[in-house]
Amino acid sequence: MNQTQGNTTKCDYVNVDSYMVLTNSQEIAVAVLCITLGGVCILENLLVLYLIFASSHLRKKPSYLFISSVALADLLASVIFAYTFVDFHVFKETGSYSLFLFKLGAVTTSFTASLGSLLLTAFDRYICIHRPSAYKRIVTQQRALLALVVLWVITLIVAYLPLMGWNCCTLNSLCSQLFPLIDNNYLSIWICLVLTLLLAITYAYIYVFWKARKHQQDMNSHQVQPGKRQAKIRMDVMLAKTMVLVLTVLVTCWSPVLFFMIYGLFTVLNDDVKRVFAFCSTLCLLNSMINPIIYALRSRNMRHELINRLFCCRKILGIAGGSQEDESFQTSVVDTVCDNTMQDTNGYASSDGIILYSASNTHNPHT
Repeated sequence: MNQTQGNTTKCDYVNVDSYMVLTNSQEIAVAVLCITLGGVCILENLLVLYLIFASSHLRKKPSYLFISSVALADLLASVIFAYTFVDFHVFKETGSYSLFLFKLGAVTTSFTASLGSLLLTAFDRYICIHRPSAYKRIVTQQRALLALVVLWVITLIVAYLPLMGWNCCTLNSLCSQLFPLIDNNYLSIWICLVLTLLLAITYAYIYVFWKARKHQQDMNSHQVQPGKRQAKIRMDVMLAKTMVLVLTVLVTCWSPVLFFMIYGLFTVLNDDVKRVFAFCSTLCLLNSMINPIIYALRSRNMRHELINRLFCCRKILGIAGGSQEDESFQTSVVDTVCDNTMQDTNGYASSDGIILYSASNTHNPHT
């Protein structure tokens, strides 16, 4: 085998140059994509983290702790992925064996933690609609923090297994065709982990939508007032749009990357396929850029906090502005949290913009 970068990787049979397949024009395109998407992603996620932790009200809510974890993971992904990707594909830098695996582990940590945090967010909504009356008892701040600590610890351990010895150089095993020094068996397990996370997120949101539809059927069968029925139908449509948006983004951003990873386990990849994979990898960065919009900035409470901060800035700067709250807060599409679940006298469970019909409060016409 050819010895390439042998003085830096300590592995005399890994041809690192075979992974650097982009042409000059493609390198420029990749650099522009990473800098643009990464820059927007950094600003968005910094804004989300600021709004959450600057508000004593929001940072105490378990749901916003999960969202802040998503934002932190996406912030790290935007910085680390953009830097590492451009450094490797554009500037052809790999560094030492350990340094390269350390940087790759950081990328793996950020993206895996992002998906894991999205799963916790989906599970939070699942509990909200599955056990609305017991939600606050089940999902406490302490349990949310414990779940996040466990998530990040497991993610760090899994991501840095290659640095700890599970790599094709140390084991003298078959290397991945897409990632230098990564053992194919390790890559297979990581793919299974990501697929499991994606399937769990999908199941949680489908269940939420199904439960909402079931509530609507209960309303129809118990002759709910027409005005409230129409409001419920509008919320069902909004919830359906949110579910479709969440799943579309996840599938669009992750399925191409996972497809090429799986494909590379069973066949030999040429340089053209590797070039397509390189560009598809930036879709994961796009996912990190879209997440703040879906999970945070569409939240009524988050937008409320943002408007308050902007209004305070206007007062400090002496800029004239309206004193009334943005009307959009009163007609929020779908909020992202379920902390304020409550029952009204007509059997509705209101969850900061998601209105559900509570089967537990259904009035039986025969009683």
